[in-house]
Amino acid sequence: MMSLLSAQLGEEYIVRDIRTDDDELNSFLFSLGCYSGEPITVVKQTRGGCVVSIKDGRYNIDRQLADAIWVES
Repeated sequence: MMSLLSAQLGEEYIVRDIRTDDDELNSFLFSLGCYSGEPITVVKQTRGGCVVSIKDGRYNIDRQLADAIWVES
């Protein structure tokens, strides 16, 4: 497993864990469809984080949030 910060562009991964103690952050990610077992793809790396594709949406997330999302191929 690795954090989303280490993910390769354009490759689909499966979310395995959200490593944060912040309930509000967990709720926010869940509302986006980002939870264990769901596919996620990094479509662009930015200086402040990355743009990800989750379900039918694209979202810009910061480095702290990307570091909390753990994925595997």
